[in-house]
This record gives sequence, structure tokens and C-alpha cells, in this order.
Amino acid sequence: MFKAIKRYCKTFLLWELLKGLKITGKHFFTRKVTVQYPDEKTPQSGRFRGLHALRRYENGEERCIACKLCEVVCPALAITIEAGPRQEDGSRRTTKYEIDLFKCIFCGFCEESCPVDSIVETRVFEYHFENRGENIMTKAKLLAMGDKYEQEIAHDRAMDKAFR
Repeated sequence: MFKAIKRYCKTFLLWELLKGLKITGKHFFTRKVTVQYPDEKTPQSGRFRGLHALRRYENGEERCIACKLCEVVCPALAITIEAGPRQEDGSRRTTKYEIDLFKCIFCGFCEESCPVDSIVETRVFEYHFENRGENIMTKAKLLAMGDKYEQEIAHDRAMDKAFR
């Protein structure tokens, strides 16, 4: 009997609404945190995964050996690799390496599976596409990204090894 009266009073006084208004009132007067994005940037995590890049060795030779592990491990099937022999020494290298960024879920599996640390994900997150087909990262684009951000990538790799 007492529980029924208590439930009736809570319903009549809109108890849940008052509890919600209490929470709203508590946060209403606190200082707001707003980041003015283009001018201010929030710090990135060391594990952030952005645009992909293909790395080169110090002598300028591309690292990818066309083992196709990244293509196999990709859950979104976003990576396409075709391999062929190289003219100089006959070793296997990629003739086609493409990543469809519309399919990619930026999981980092390709980066983890690479035995020679060829494919990496950079810290670049500010990118856009204006024309059809720009979402496909070709081998030339990936190598250009790797060349452009090699210093940052090498620094991140050194920091990773320091924390392991």
C-alpha cells in the first residue's frame, strides 16, 4: 500500500523530470569547452590512424615486397595489389598498389601485418575529395605521402619502439 502511494506521488510530481532538470541545471552554469577548430587543434593520440603512405628505404628503394599480407588482412577489402618482377634483379615488387579510402575503415591491420614496415598510416586527417576517383590512393600517391611525411613517420615509429 505504501509503495503504491509513493509511486503515485512520484508520478504526480513528475519526479523523473525533476531529476533530469537537476542534472541539466548542474551542467548549465559550468564553463563550456569549445575548440575553435581551424585556429586551435586538440592533441592527437599516439595511436591515431590517418591517411596511408608507402615508405622507402634510405637508398630510395620502395619497401613493399608484394607479399600481399595487407590485402589479405583488410576486413573492408579496400586494398588491391598486383605484383610483378623487377627489371634490375628479378625480385618481386608491386606494379599496382591501390587503397580505396571510401571502403577503408582505418583499422590499422594493414600496417600491423606488413613485415617490412612499408604501409603505414600517417597523422594526416585533413583531406577531402572534389572529383570522382580521388578517393583511390594509387602507388604514386602513397609513395608521395611517404616521402612528404617520412620524418614524422620515423619519429612515431621510434616513439612506438620506446614504449614497447
